[in-house]
Amino acid sequence: MMIEEYNFGDAFYMTIITLSTVGFKEVKPLSPAGQYFTSFLVIGSFGTFAYSLSLLAQALISGELARDLKRRNLDKNISKVEGHVILCGFGRNGRRAHQRLLAYGQQVLVIERDKEIIGRYLEGQKILYLEGDATDDNILQMAGVDRAKALVTTLSKDADNLFVVISARTLSSRIKLISRASTESTEKKLRAVGVNSVVMPEGVGGGHMASLVMNPNIVEFLEHLSVEGNSEINLEEVELKAITGNTQTCTLEELQIRQKTGCTVIGIKEADSDYQINPGKDQILKANSRLFVLGNNEQIQALYELLKSRGSRILADENTDHRL
Repeated sequence: MMIEEYNFGDAFYMTIITLSTVGFKEVKPLSPAGQYFTSFLVIGSFGTFAYSLSLLAQALISGELARDLKRRNLDKNISKVEGHVILCGFGRNGRRAHQRLLAYGQQVLVIERDKEIIGRYLEGQKILYLEGDATDDNILQMAGVDRAKALVTTLSKDADNLFVVISARTLSSRIKLISRASTESTEKKLRAVGVNSVVMPEGVGGGHMASLVMNPNIVEFLEHLSVEGNSEINLEEVELKAITGNTQTCTLEELQIRQKTGCTVIGIKEADSDYQINPGKDQILKANSRLFVLGNNEQIQALYELLKSRGSRILADENTDHRL
């Protein structure tokens, strides 16, 4: 407009066909100054295009674009997940917990801030994870703490674990909290803020080694009662939420669990009593009774079918596959 005295429309049109290198005829012949201006405009447009192309190629080569797309898909999946377990920390204990939870068929979301651990164990794997500090409320909210069934924190520092469970309990009053602890004093503090279960790895490891010395066969037998073992026998917990009928109670004999399913009831737990091992056939079951049974997959499924046929509504911690 300044050089050739074009109006805005003509100047805009000429600029577009020049930058796009379409090559249409000029609105009117250009002066020498206009020709120089157009030449520099073409060179500049090619330079900008070449620079943009190089940035795109660099992003593709370095994998930044691919990682960004994967991250977006991962964030999208995280926003939809519910009834999952949030696992804070992916160290040795965290990885072991993750392995066992997956073996139980449980969906797990990992929170980890160590870039080295993320690059080695999480990135590129089919694992839901968030990179960040689990002590940050925003990270917990992004992880869906209000939709999760449980949170397990295995961080190396007791103070961090304590901070995580306090934040989680503040954000969700119903979530089940399980935390690692290094000392007995920390265990007391964790329970005081509402942690459901506290695990001391050193104590568990020492007790396990002592059991291997005194009762190695029993330990081996118990290890077979796992979905990771070679045995198909599982030790499973079944919670009876309600039993319909004329009464709210029944006996083990009335259910005929052993005869109809093949499962063996080895224990019962009620909300207002201690565990009862090897209950008798006259043992009364209430609506909130928990049965601990041994059986293979087919027998366990037959047990659920038996209970459903009696009009019972079974829920094992919001999952009908709640293996111990």
